Amino acid sequence: MRYIITLVFLLSALLFFSVNISPEALPYAGLISLLIPFFLITNFILFFFLLLRKSKSALLPLVAIILGWKFIGITFQLNSKSENTDGISLLSYNVHMFNYEKFKANDPNISPNIYNWIREQNVDIMGFQEFFQDHTTPSRNAIKLISNEGKYHYSTQIVEGKPDKIFFGLAIFSKHPIINEGKIFDNQRSNGAMFVDLKVNQDTIRVYNAHLESMSIPAEKLDNMDGIKEKYRETLHKLNKGAVSRATQVQVLADHIQNCPYPVILMGDFNDVPYSFTYFTLKSVLKNAFEEVGRGFGFTYNRVLFFLRIDNIFYGKGLTPVQFNTLREVDYSDHYPISSIFQLRKPNNQPQSLAE
Repeated sequence: MRYIITLVFLLSALLFFSVNISPEALPYAGLISLLIPFFLITNFILFFFLLLRKSKSALLPLVAIILGWKFIGITFQLNSKSENTDGISLLSYNVHMFNYEKFKANDPNISPNIYNWIREQNVDIMGFQEFFQDHTTPSRNAIKLISNEGKYHYSTQIVEGKPDKIFFGLAIFSKHPIINEGKIFDNQRSNGAMFVDLKVNQDTIRVYNAHLESMSIPAEKLDNMDGIKEKYRETLHKLNKGAVSRATQVQVLADHIQNCPYPVILMGDFNDVPYSFTYFTLKSVLKNAFEEVGRGFGFTYNRVLFFLRIDNIFYGKGLTPVQFNTLREVDYSDHYPISSIFQLRKPNNQPQSLAE
C-alpha cells in the first residue's frame, strides 16, 4: 500500500508540473495533463481513507492536494452572483460558421435564429470565431445582419476566402470606435488571432479575439464515444499535433500581449482545457474572468464531450470583471457563448505586462 501511495504522489507531482512544459519540447505533454482531475480526486480519496485509519502516510496525498490546489479554482467556482451591469460588456462565441454546411445542404433543421439572437444582445463588444461571411446571399450576410445598419463598428480577419464574396475567419464588432486593428497570426486554414484598439470615452483598450489550433477531429467522430474509441490512435495523434501547434501560437499571442500599452481583454476559443500549457501560458500574463467572477464548472463545449471548458475571456491590468456567464441555454452552435462585464479602474498609460 505504501508503494502505491508513493507512486500516486510522484505521478501527481509530475502531472501538476507538466502544464509548464511545452508540448513542443516534450511529446504528448499536452495530453498527459488531462489526467490531472483524476489524480486530484484519487489523492482526496486516499487522504480521507488514510486519515480515518490514522496513518502517517496521509501526509503524501495531503501534500499532493496542496500542490494541485490551483487546479481546483480553474475547474470550479462558487463566486457570488453579481447583478452589477455597469461597465464594458462582451460576448465571445464560436458560431460554427452559422451552420452554413447545413444551410448549403438544405437541412430542414437549420434555423436563422442565431442571427436574431445575436442582434438581440445589447453588448458593447462581440468576438466571433469560425465567422462565416457571405456577401452573395442577403440572408447569410453576417456583417450586415450583426452590425445592424451601422450600430456596430467591425473588423474581420480572413483566414480563407475572398473579402468581397465569401470568407471564413474571425470578427470583432464594437459599439466603441475602432482606432487600430491587426492580425497576430493565422494558419491559412481555420485558425488565427486578431486585435482591435477601441476608444472607450477618454481611454483606449485592446481586445484580442483568438481561435487557436483545433483538435482536428472530424465532428462526426465526436458525436458518439464509439467513434472516438474506434479511431483512438488517430485521435491521440491529432490531439498531440494540435497541442504542439497551440503551444507555438500561444507563445506568439502572449508575447504580443506583453508588448501592448493598453488594458487588454482576450477572448476566444482556445481549443484547450484549463489543465494545459496553453492555459497556464496565458495565466502568466493575464487573469481569467471565469476564475474571478464565474460560477460552477463553466463547460462551453456543446457536444458529447460536454465537460470541456475551452472558451475563455482573459483580462489584464486596468480592468476589473464584475460578471461572467456561460450561456448554456443558447444552443445554435457546437460551442456555448460566454459573456462578461468589465470596469476600467485606472488610467491606461502604463505598459501591459504581467497579470496583477
